[in-house]
Amino acid sequence: MDQLRITPVPGGVLIDVRLRPRASRAGVGGVREGALELRVSAPPVEGEANAAARELLADVLGVSRARVVLHGGQKSRLKVFRVEGLGPAAALARIAIAIKSPVTIKSP
Repeated sequence: MDQLRITPVPGGVLIDVRLRPRASRAGVGGVREGALELRVSAPPVEGEANAAARELLADVLGVSRARVVLHGGQKSRLKVFRVEGLGPAAALARIAIAIKSPVTIKSP
């Protein structure tokens, strides 16, 4: 069973993401080294890949894009997104459905 780093914060959660820009197919790649792997076709130029990742994560979690904010890792493949209005259990359940695999929360 994969372990994903999801940190509860007031009003939402922080989710660790490993981003693969310029992927041939956009989608969720599973959990790797504690981070949710997101594949986007956008290049890592002028925030395009970050914007595509934000949109994909919002779709996976079933929340509006306005509730997903890049919290850290602006110019890195390893990113942290803050998702407002969603608890760790709900986020974990929605991610498990998207990757079609059971996932647990990794302790910090």
